[in-house]
Amino acid sequence: MSQNRNRTVWSSNQGDLRRKETGANVKSLPPHEQTAYLHHDSKGRGGKTVTLIKKLILSEDDMKELAKHLKQICGTGGTVKDGEVEIQGEHREKIADELKKLGYKVKIAGG
Repeated sequence: MSQNRNRTVWSSNQGDLRRKETGANVKSLPPHEQTAYLHHDSKGRGGKTVTLIKKLILSEDDMKELAKHLKQICGTGGTVKDGEVEIQGEHREKIADELKKLGYKVKIAGG
């Protein structure tokens, strides 16, 4: 690293503009009008599998609430990342059953 102590620092009145406001103004569609796509993935996770729930149109709060409910059903951890719900482990069948109970149409993708 160089010894230049006069590095330029930039800021704005609006804070960090690199962060996008995703999901802030999105209104949730009712479950019977949506199809949830369930995938499993292990890339970039040290070989550990996660179940992904994709293509849901939900507000940020509703997405977090759904993730919390599914984590409790599966008895595992998870998160909401990039507009998708990630649940740790392979739980596609269990999640599909629960989403159907909640009124969503479900498609299971992948092998």
